[in-house]
Amino acid sequence: MEKRTIITGASGEIGMAVANQLANQGHSLFLHYNRNKTAIEQLLEQIPRDQILDVIQSDLATSEGLAQFTKQVPHDMDHLVYTSGKAYYGLFQDMDEHDMDEMLQLHVKSPWKITQALIPAMVRNKFGRIILISSIWGEIGASCEVAYSTVKGAQNAFIKSLAKELGPSNVYVNGVSPGFIDTKMNQALSAEEKQKLIQDIPLQRAGKPEDVADAVQFLCSNQSKYIQGELIRVNGAWG
Repeated sequence: MEKRTIITGASGEIGMAVANQLANQGHSLFLHYNRNKTAIEQLLEQIPRDQILDVIQSDLATSEGLAQFTKQVPHDMDHLVYTSGKAYYGLFQDMDEHDMDEMLQLHVKSPWKITQALIPAMVRNKFGRIILISSIWGEIGASCEVAYSTVKGAQNAFIKSLAKELGPSNVYVNGVSPGFIDTKMNQALSAEEKQKLIQDIPLQRAGKPEDVADAVQFLCSNQSKYIQGELIRVNGAWG
């Protein structure tokens, strides 16, 4: 079976790890990025050219960027891996409406609309896999990350609900819920704060982007053919 896969946020550390992992499994990739063109260029050097379907730049935190993406992306894809995301640190009472709108657009409305565009072909073909990268905070919440926790919780509800709706059409919907992963998203943390977090993790280390990519690859494989509407936790037993 042909494996045509969209990866959003492919310039991030997790997105790059997912792209490399799926390329190694024979997937043909449609790669999306927002700002980090250098990272995408590096990624393109790591993946055989005949496995790259296309590359698109757009800001999925805006309605204009979403419209640009859905207009250009092929709608006959087999897999969607939505890795796009950004954190928001700060007291909820200090958050302005612009930041709220961006968080909702990037983490909720954009995955909604992209998935909605892909569903008809997946249902028609009686096959598809939709995977969202969520977060531990979407399950247990985090102080000073109220907005991020909220939109990730919305993703989790979306995964579980859509899985029930699309299951009869053999379209799989699942998520990966990372814990503390050593990426630039956590660069606001000091070295001391990171060390304290690691001390609370039973495996005594931060996760790596490749750990998340391994879970995604599993969900994209036939080994997960009876897993539906689930969140695979990649957190070292933290939380």
